[in-house]
Amino acid sequence: QAQLTESGGGLVQPGGSLRLSCSMPGYPFRMSWYRQGPGEQRELVASITAVGNITYGNSAKGRFTISRGDARGAVYLQMDSMKSEDTGVYLCEAESFSGQERWGQGTQVTVSS
Repeated sequence: QAQLTESGGGLVQPGGSLRLSCSMPGYPFRMSWYRQGPGEQRELVASITAVGNITYGNSAKGRFTISRGDARGAVYLQMDSMKSEDTGVYLCEAESFSGQERWGQGTQVTVSS
């Protein structure tokens, strides 16, 4: 199976910014970012399809921007005006045109002063 490679997590102060990256071989139909906070269910942060249709979760609207890179299997998540509730493990997910899903290992994001 194709591997998803995530990067960009870390510690940031409230109000700061981080940019997450995810890449994989091939050309997925849709790539998404999910967040799993401590003791919480996994929630959609943002997703983007091969033709550029974008969906944002409620917590991301107006603060985060998802985009696909020049390489078709790359996706980025620019996170601005970050809040403590953005803390969690961010997981990249890729869905193929046949509906098959693949998940990355996740990258930790901590928003704290």
